[in-house]
Amino acid sequence: MVANFLIGLREGLEAALVVSILVAYLVKTGRRDLLPALWSGVAVAAGVSLAFGALLTFGPQGLSFEAQEAIGGSLSIVAVGLITWMIFWMARTARHLKADLQHKLDDAIAAGRGAVVVMALLAVGREGLETALFLWAGAKATSSGTAGPLLGAAVGIAVSVVIAWLMYRGAVRLDLRRFFAWTGLFLILVAAGVLSYGVHDLQEAAILPGLDSLAFDVSATVPPSSWYGTLLKGIFNFTPATTWLQLVAWTCYVAVVLTFFIRTTWGPRPAPASRPVVPSTTAGVPA
Repeated sequence: MVANFLIGLREGLEAALVVSILVAYLVKTGRRDLLPALWSGVAVAAGVSLAFGALLTFGPQGLSFEAQEAIGGSLSIVAVGLITWMIFWMARTARHLKADLQHKLDDAIAAGRGAVVVMALLAVGREGLETALFLWAGAKATSSGTAGPLLGAAVGIAVSVVIAWLMYRGAVRLDLRRFFAWTGLFLILVAAGVLSYGVHDLQEAAILPGLDSLAFDVSATVPPSSWYGTLLKGIFNFTPATTWLQLVAWTCYVAVVLTFFIRTTWGPRPAPASRPVVPSTTAGVPA
């Protein structure tokens, strides 16, 4: 539930910030007449995201066990790829998000009301689809039903909306770069757990080998039904019995992604290159 709360908080804040930036820009530029078109795009994006989540949850239920595991494992790996891309994208563009959105909105306004609807749909819909897919993969990995993960995500989204509204009103100032950097670190560990579980699903579907080759089994020390086993499972998707292939996938993902993320986010920033001074060859005319 904690992991799903963080996912809902982060993804919800991204979507809420996008909406608040677009609304504020329309108000500031005197284009309040386009607010209904903007909110229409947001509503369609929310509906599409909910429908996608329902399709993921109820769509595969009539299939065989192997088919369900194959679909679940494949989509879990796709979810990890999307969340990884999102983490790096937001770490790079957090400080330029407002200017980029305003530029795209200017282009949409010039194209007409329909373009504003599409622009809002795409801007918010991407966040919604990513959230639905990753929440579904996380809920499937924890094997704790849908009530807990959905509750955690709903609380996170609600908190993100409140924060975004307070920022819009000027009551709260949030260092977005630092926020997305620290939540990105946590989400990398969560994504590694989802990747490990996706590999296990593909092993159960007989697509990947090594289901019976365990790297370790600490079920006696960390019982899955214990409070700390449940906590580790809910936050990091930790499984007491882990195969070698799961362990290799988890370790490689964390080692590579975490290293690049730390270098990208906290690494030294290159100093702006200074232009060399070229001596003039003609009096009064710059070279």
